[in-house]
Amino acid sequence: MKIGIIGAGNIGGTLARKLVAKGHTVKIANSKGPETIAGLAREVGATAVLADEAVNDVEAVILSIPFGTYPKLADLFKDVPASVVVIDSSNYYPFRDGAIAEVDAGKPESVWVSEQLGRPVTKAWNAGLAATLADKGQPAGEAGRIALPVAGDEATAKAIAMKLVEETGFDAVDAGGLEASWRQQPGTPAYCTDLTTAELAAALQAADRSRAAENRDNLIKQFSETGKMPSHDEAIALNRAVTA
Repeated sequence: MKIGIIGAGNIGGTLARKLVAKGHTVKIANSKGPETIAGLAREVGATAVLADEAVNDVEAVILSIPFGTYPKLADLFKDVPASVVVIDSSNYYPFRDGAIAEVDAGKPESVWVSEQLGRPVTKAWNAGLAATLADKGQPAGEAGRIALPVAGDEATAKAIAMKLVEETGFDAVDAGGLEASWRQQPGTPAYCTDLTTAELAAALQAADRSRAAENRDNLIKQFSETGKMPSHDEAIALNRAVTA
């Protein structure tokens, strides 16, 4: 596939590397210009471009940007064909993104994203830590393979997103429509807990919408109080403990 990625941080860069390795043609963009990510692009085998080039002549676009910046992308998709799959991998953190009243009132994050862009999105890759996405992928069929949820309303777009998730080394679990994507947002048992397919399916069902935001903020507080970056295993363990 021809894939555009907007966002060249830990998540966007990792996805570019893995998707190129699977034979996809990848263009990657950031907010600072292609010259600032030329080295990354060469390293992973992608092409560094401007954002408007990343959505041109592609079959799928992966968005991996800070949640609060989505309104800035509205004009970018005006002329992008409806057949292009748009995948949202972001998460809302008020301390970083600023308070967004509609999301704070309960609107699922990716529903809000779709409204900012003026087109449907599919939610994927948001529920894995950067280190999980970079280092924990395994071949299909491997025992204990980590699963990631994928939510969306359009069957074809969701199927494409799920196939791409599988190609990055994870079992893809259909998490329902976009309105149900709150079940994979921060503060839920499915978020950054490194579960197998069966475990993830159970975690999605066990999610408590009334507790999710409080859990999210409690986790941020606990992480900040340690005074150091937690290890991958420590982060997974704390997410599991708080959201259980």
